[in-house]
Amino acid sequence: MAASLLAGCQFAGPGADGGRAETARDFPRAQRDVAGVVSNQFSNENQRDSVGEAKTVMDLADIAPGMTVADIGAGEGYYTVRLAERVGPRGRVLAQDIDRKALSRLGQRVERERLDNVSIRLGTPDDPKLPGHSFDRVFLVHMYHEVEEPYAFLWRLWPSVRKDGRVIVVDMDRPTGQHGIAPLLLTCEFERVGFELDGFEKAPGLAGYYAQFKRKATRPHPADIKPCQQDIVATQAAAQ
Repeated sequence: MAASLLAGCQFAGPGADGGRAETARDFPRAQRDVAGVVSNQFSNENQRDSVGEAKTVMDLADIAPGMTVADIGAGEGYYTVRLAERVGPRGRVLAQDIDRKALSRLGQRVERERLDNVSIRLGTPDDPKLPGHSFDRVFLVHMYHEVEEPYAFLWRLWPSVRKDGRVIVVDMDRPTGQHGIAPLLLTCEFERVGFELDGFEKAPGLAGYYAQFKRKATRPHPADIKPCQQDIVATQAAAQ
């Protein structure tokens, strides 16, 4: 059983930098498992629409016409196409992923559905490669637990969020090795790089929870970021 739970995950101690990208080594390593990418399709799109997933998330995030939003880990584009419709022709959607093949398929879908307000960008595991001060909302839907370098990734995401913008996370409340992340651990990692939680919901159809973060006034220097200890967060959760 233990072997099956660890399959597809990776974890290394704080001193183990072997295999890490050079661009990530100024940042602490995640003190938790990192889930492997299993599929770019979280589930069937019709099934997700039948329970109103995207509508619920977009309503909670107050997505309105004219907004500029980013869909990180866009995959096959479930949220991308629905965000494009919601923000309308005056809005913009940037769809990002680290999987070139997935982006190629998404590009074909964007052309086929004539989504003129959508652009596509390739990211890296430690950098979403987003333009600065550009986004009203950034979406991380059922993918944050797969981010290999969360502190580097979030630190580099921070400048792309407008002052009154928000980062939206949808995920499951279960161990990261089982393709989810505990809300307390999620919040801890975001707070360590300059964000703060300002919204949390559990709603039918989400297959998990909705968490919303805003930027703090400043972000720390990479050397000053202290990693969240999973055992400490678990202890805090048990005490509540």
